[in-house]
Amino acid sequence: MENKFSLKKLLRAISREIIIPIFLALIVIQYVIQAFQIPSGSMEDTLKTGDFLLGLKFTYGSPVPFSTNKFPGMTDPKAGDIVIFRYPGEPEFPDGNPYRYTHLFNALMFGNFYWDNAPLSGQPRLVHFADGPKDYIKRCVAVSGDTVALEKGILYVNGEKQDSLPGRGKWTAESRSFSPRDEREPFVVPSVGDTLHVHSMPLEKVWWLKSLIAQENPNDSVRLNISLLKNGEEINNYEFTDFKLPVENDRGLAINELLRRNHTILQNVTQGDTISGAMNFAFFKEMARIGFLPLFDPHLKGGFARPVSYIGFEASLLRDLEGNVLGLKDSIITLDSLQDTVSKEYINYQIKREITVGGNPIDFYVVQTPQYFMMGDNRDNSADSRYWGYVSARNIRAKAFVIYFSFENDDGSFALANPFTWWRIPFKIRWSRLGKIIHMID
Repeated sequence: MENKFSLKKLLRAISREIIIPIFLALIVIQYVIQAFQIPSGSMEDTLKTGDFLLGLKFTYGSPVPFSTNKFPGMTDPKAGDIVIFRYPGEPEFPDGNPYRYTHLFNALMFGNFYWDNAPLSGQPRLVHFADGPKDYIKRCVAVSGDTVALEKGILYVNGEKQDSLPGRGKWTAESRSFSPRDEREPFVVPSVGDTLHVHSMPLEKVWWLKSLIAQENPNDSVRLNISLLKNGEEINNYEFTDFKLPVENDRGLAINELLRRNHTILQNVTQGDTISGAMNFAFFKEMARIGFLPLFDPHLKGGFARPVSYIGFEASLLRDLEGNVLGLKDSIITLDSLQDTVSKEYINYQIKREITVGGNPIDFYVVQTPQYFMMGDNRDNSADSRYWGYVSARNIRAKAFVIYFSFENDDGSFALANPFTWWRIPFKIRWSRLGKIIHMID
C-alpha cells in the first residue's frame, strides 16, 4: 500500500531532521562553546599551530542576545587560565565607526556582515569583515590589582619572579633587547573604580587607556589625537632629521615608513639594533588617530559586498616617538650688541594628547570592568599585552577547554586542492593530542 504524499509530514520531517538540529547547534555555538584554531606559534609548545580546540563560553559569561552585554559567568579569569578573547586593538565595527555601520550577523567561518548606512557613491551597502574582529588566545598572567614587570624577558608578578613557564612554554635567554617583550617597568593592572588620568601617564600607556576605553564602550567612537608643540605652538609637520628606531617585530609600520622616506634598504641589522633617518611627526599623528590600517581600499566600489580587514598600530611606536621628542635639543641664541651679551633660550618640545569618546574630549576615565594582562607561552614570539595593553572583561570570549583535533602541516606537503597528497592525512594528524584537556597540559 502506497503512502500518500503529505506536506504536513514532509514539513514535520524537515523540522525534526534539519531545522531543529541546526537551531540547537546555533544556540550551543552562540552561548555554550566556541571553536578555535591555533593559527600561530605564540602558545607553543602548550598549544601548537594546527590545534583545533573548544572553549567554554559560559565559564566567564555567555553573550546576551542583541546586546554588547554578557550573562554572569561561573567565575572570572584567573592567572594561569588560557583564555580566548577578542583582540583589543582591532575595530569592532568597520572603520571603527559604530554610527555608520550596523552589525547584521556573524556567519561563523565566513566572518561578520555589516550594513553601511552611508556608503560612498557606487559602493554596496553590504560590508564583509571576513577575518574579524579577530579572536586571540593567550594565557592570563595577571589580573586587576596585580603589579607586573619584565626584566630581561623574565616576568615578575607582585614582585615575585616567575621562575618557570606555565604549560610547555619556552623562552631563550639570548639576544635580549630593550623591547616590550623584554623590559617593562613595574605597573599595576587597573581595577574597577580606578581613575586614570590622560595627561599624567606616558604616551604609550595613553594608547593602552584608549584601547581600554574602546573595549568598555563598544558603541562609542574612541580616538586618540596627538600634536607636537614647539613652545606651545603646533608643528604637526615637523621633520625629524635623525629619528632613532629600534629594529623589533612590532615596529614594522614605522620601519617601512622610515626606509621609504630615506630611500634606503635594510641590510646587516638584527633584532635590537637601532636605525635612524628622517621621519615626519604627521605619520605618527595619523597612525594614533585611526589606530589601524585598512588592508583593502576603503573607497572600493562595485561588487555585492565591500571587504574590510585591518592591521593594528602598536603602542610601542608611541614610546619611540616620545623618546625622540625628549631628545630634541634645539635652542635660540640671541646676541644683544648694545649690552654686548649673548643669551641662549632652549626650545620646549612636547606632545599634546587628547582622547575623545563619542567626539567629546576627556581628561580622565574611571575603569568599569576587571582588566587582565595576557601573554603567550612562547615568550619570544608572541604579540600580547606587552605590546597592546590590557584585555577588558567585556572582550573575554571563552575559557580554552579541550583539543578536539590537531593537524601538522608545517612543511606544506598536504594540499586540499591536490588529491595526490590526501594519502598523507592519517600521518599528519597528531593523534596523541586529540581529546587533551588544555589546563592539564604541562
